[in-house]
Amino acid sequence: MKIVVTVAAPVEVVWDALRNKEKIRHWHGWEYEGTQGGLEEEIDLIYFTETTEDGTTLTLGHGDRFEVEPFEGGSRVTLTRAPRGANPEWEAYYDDVTEGWITFLHQLRFAVERHPGEPRRTLFFSGTGAVSPIAELGIPAQEAGTPVELELVGQPIKGEIWYTSEHQVGVTVDAWGNGLLVLSHIPPGEQKPDGATMAILSLYDDVDRDAIETRWRAWWQQRWPEELNLLG
Repeated sequence: MKIVVTVAAPVEVVWDALRNKEKIRHWHGWEYEGTQGGLEEEIDLIYFTETTEDGTTLTLGHGDRFEVEPFEGGSRVTLTRAPRGANPEWEAYYDDVTEGWITFLHQLRFAVERHPGEPRRTLFFSGTGAVSPIAELGIPAQEAGTPVELELVGQPIKGEIWYTSEHQVGVTVDAWGNGLLVLSHIPPGEQKPDGATMAILSLYDDVDRDAIETRWRAWWQQRWPEELNLLG
């Protein structure tokens, strides 16, 4: 299983985004604090624990491998997943991890191309059930680069489709300091009896994060009152 993203930046810039701990915070995951630590500890565990480097290839402790190489004046990032069964403890979450990597690689591209070196603030929401936030928000099923004008939870925005995949869509949001909204929805099925729905909001500049959180939390909890039980 490979995930490939092209980035309009030199290899050394993209590689730095993968190996500079502070810059990894600009694209990996979302801000949180839990009983076992938060984003900082997660970054340490994934990117700096039992990892190996060979040029611009990074192999993580559980076997996933990043390769950064020149491509058409920019860079190509290829993430090769470890084979299924390589880590029995994580086998049940294999598809979840794959979905996470799809999100994070597109967030990496966004951070490097649109906000190089800039910190972000994030909001994260999750839930279960058959309702898709992509449909609820009226995100059009268009290819990447398509301009959009939407009302996002009471806020008129302009942007573009950043990427699409089987279960995800990313949309740039001008009103969030040229931020990024990532929505993911896996409907209930054999693998996910309750379904899985998530949203990551990446905000920049002096955008009022508290106001956005209040508005989004009220809207979200009406539709997905039960949070997703992540990795457990």
